[in-house]
Amino acid sequence: MRWLAVALLVVVALLQHPLWLGKGGWLRVWDVDRQLQQQKETNKSLERRNAGLDAEARDLKQGYDAIEERARFELGMIKQNEVYVQIPDRPRTVQATAPTNDKAAAGKDPARPAKR
Repeated sequence: MRWLAVALLVVVALLQHPLWLGKGGWLRVWDVDRQLQQQKETNKSLERRNAGLDAEARDLKQGYDAIEERARFELGMIKQNEVYVQIPDRPRTVQATAPTNDKAAAGKDPARPAKR
């Protein structure tokens, strides 16, 4: 009787092996499903990008406003008899740190250095 139970367990294990680990087994199905979900996410992001590019191409075909905007910002072009003024950004100044000695911290303004 014991041998029969062991033989049946071995048969069941041999039948389950292709189901779990075989070419079309559950592990492979789960892996392919995960890859499919990743590909769907990639496709959605690419579809959004393509829709943006399509809208931009239609805008460039229909009017001169988009063409003029690109020429101004990307190529730095200006119209005839137009004056171009460029104002550079000022570099940020580094603020001095407050002194850390006890006399400066005791009732004096930390922004002003202590007299010596």
